[in-house]
Amino acid sequence: MALSRLSSRSTTLLQPLATTSLLRRRHISTDTTPITVETSLPFTSHLISPPSRAVETSSQELLSFFRDMALMRRMEIAADSLYKAKLIRGFCHLYDGQEAVAIGMEAAITKRDAIITSYRDHCTFLGRGGGLFEAFSELMGRTTGCSKGKGGSMHFYKKDASFYGGHGIVGAQAPLGCGLAFAQKYSKEEAVTFTLYGDGAANQGQLFEALNIAALWDLPAVLVCENNHYGMGTAEWRSAKSPAYFKRGDYVPGLKVDGMDALAVKQACKFAKEHALKNGPIGSNHHAFAFVFEQILEMDTYRYHGHSMSDPGSTYRTRDEISGVRQVRDPIDRVRKLIIAHDIATEKELKDMEKEVRKEVDAAVAQAKESPIPEPSELFSNIYVKGFGAESFGADRKELRATLP
Repeated sequence: MALSRLSSRSTTLLQPLATTSLLRRRHISTDTTPITVETSLPFTSHLISPPSRAVETSSQELLSFFRDMALMRRMEIAADSLYKAKLIRGFCHLYDGQEAVAIGMEAAITKRDAIITSYRDHCTFLGRGGGLFEAFSELMGRTTGCSKGKGGSMHFYKKDASFYGGHGIVGAQAPLGCGLAFAQKYSKEEAVTFTLYGDGAANQGQLFEALNIAALWDLPAVLVCENNHYGMGTAEWRSAKSPAYFKRGDYVPGLKVDGMDALAVKQACKFAKEHALKNGPIGSNHHAFAFVFEQILEMDTYRYHGHSMSDPGSTYRTRDEISGVRQVRDPIDRVRKLIIAHDIATEKELKDMEKEVRKEVDAAVAQAKESPIPEPSELFSNIYVKGFGAESFGADRKELRATLP
């Protein structure tokens, strides 16, 4: 079955810039006939029986995975160019290579479930339903950005889709994520919070404090360690005596997942959500630990760029290592091979889809460049409570610069 013969579908991730952009998407399949695929690697578990390796998917889902990950990859490549052109300032951390984590997670949860992450947040924002225009606007500090141009690369945000950032302090999102899970339990929302952090943050004391209180209070929290094997430029084996991060919870169940396999991520996140909400003890595990609702997922993944745009990413690892991961484990190529193997689309049709993605990204960049930057007065908004007559003085504390609203 060729892609051109499949019916139309507009993905929730992609927001059209214009009618023509929407029309370009209408050849994506609505075929939801179940396809069962085995994960590339088995799950490794701690204090819990692992989920099945057999994952149910469909032509529709595989095609949306491919297009959405291709869009994320192209967005990050464009961000690289914009940073080098000095249109993006400050810090900028790219996600290319890790797209399967964002895509697989979204396939397993709903927008009622919350996500909070670190500063490597662009693709997570897209996964939550954010648009390219909002993303590039925020990256370039424009008023049309998702945080009104004030957050930049590290502080994307989308409250209506339960995406709570984007945090610049290493590990600081962990206690905040457990706080979100507490709010969900308190409000009886039947939803879960996924708190993402990297292997570089896995040794933070605040992570263990948050883990402890979440376990004590049986919070619907899933802590997700995106292990890309390098905390900035430090390899995991140099910073962690035990790099088995899925076991770090001790009394908290954990799973190690192939984070370059979108379907494995989907299966693990679905499993973790169900467990966090209602399962308690699973399988034959009758330890007291089994009543902990919380869970840790370690996503074994890899970033192609350096830690940030100021890091070439080649001084602490070899180029052969990077190219080797690309050739064997690339998440987009894995889905591409599945699509072709199941005769869902041809190689040419997938390349045409990638060309459409490139055009869409280019159009969003051009539109964002035309957007205005915030007015200087915006420096004071969202800082002070309105109506208290707060005043802003010059450096000498004598010259009154402004009376704030």
